[in-house]
Amino acid sequence: MGLTTSAEAPVPVGEVSRLIGGWIDRLGAVWVEGQITQLSRRPGAGVVFMTLRDPSYDISVSVTCYRQVFDAVADVVSEGARVVLLAKPEWYAPRGQLSLRAAEIRPVGMGELLVRLERLKRALGAEGLFDRDRKKPLPFLPQLVGLVCGRASAAERDVLENARRRWPAVRFEVRNVAVQGVRAVSQVVQAVRELDSLPDVDVIIVARGGGSVEDLLPFSDEQLIRTVADCRTPLVSAIGHEPDSPLLDLVADLRASTPTDAAKKVVPDVGEELERVQVLRDRALRMVQGQIEREERGLAHALARRSMEHPHRIVEEREHETEALAARSHRVLGHLLDRAESELRHTRARVLALSPAATLERGYAVLQRRDGAVVRAAGEVSADEELRARVAEGEFPVTVGPRT
Repeated sequence: MGLTTSAEAPVPVGEVSRLIGGWIDRLGAVWVEGQITQLSRRPGAGVVFMTLRDPSYDISVSVTCYRQVFDAVADVVSEGARVVLLAKPEWYAPRGQLSLRAAEIRPVGMGELLVRLERLKRALGAEGLFDRDRKKPLPFLPQLVGLVCGRASAAERDVLENARRRWPAVRFEVRNVAVQGVRAVSQVVQAVRELDSLPDVDVIIVARGGGSVEDLLPFSDEQLIRTVADCRTPLVSAIGHEPDSPLLDLVADLRASTPTDAAKKVVPDVGEELERVQVLRDRALRMVQGQIEREERGLAHALARRSMEHPHRIVEEREHETEALAARSHRVLGHLLDRAESELRHTRARVLALSPAATLERGYAVLQRRDGAVVRAAGEVSADEELRARVAEGEFPVTVGPRT
């Protein structure tokens, strides 16, 4: 039940602590999983003190247990071990401190860890976090590389030295973190997020040397995997050596077998690039020279043609041909005109020979009646009928005489 309090009627600290303890006492025992840190086993003491930490969320809680409870697993449980324990929450009123009283401790074996990792791998894979189409390409020449690694570690040295040996102008933004233990996950996640938020960082490398499966467990943590999946910056995983395969390798945009390999894959070699540029320049020069030589040969072949040696010859030849054709056409046209003129004269002569005028020239006359009708038979006229006689040089009237 809620308390009724005010500034005039406050509740003493002891009463608040007592009430919290009463509420916590109502909680039952729970099974809790975590990683043991700060294990304290004082000689002769009947109680063992430890801290149980959740590496994914950087949360810890104090745990106490009787010595005989811990002695049952003392041979296989030490600091850094993952355990599952049955514990009941307790409230220590004088200090206002919450702790867990463990009644049973069970170590998490390697087989069980591997089964959990496989189960997590399948679950994340089903969400598409490992799909190939999510992979981002690495920049050809990164100007600023983000590096997440242990402080003064061999992995940091390998990446920096090899990268600067390959491309001296490359710059690094380094974040030193714990790469194993209970604080590794939270520090690596924070470092990755910081580097991803920097607009000048072109690519991120997460690197550490080899280690046991337990040492590499932070790089298979679900929180870290999801953080990397959400990165906008390409990320390279360089964890352990070739046989090691944490889940970070699957979600990263590129997996490097070692930190040295990561430096080689992220930063190009200046010597190799200069050699490649020189090879391309030589190839381009050969292609240009070959093209020029082919064009020169084609030009020489074109200039060797007769038409190019005497460019006016074809015009002159065409001129002569044109003149010959014109003269021929004139001759043909003259012959045709002459023939037509001759035929016209012959036709005209025939027409003239057959015309009535020619007949009149020979002494004949044409008789016409008053209405202009031509007299063709003697029976068509009567005596004393006046006619007109048309001769070659004119006409005159005539009168028909009596018939005899």
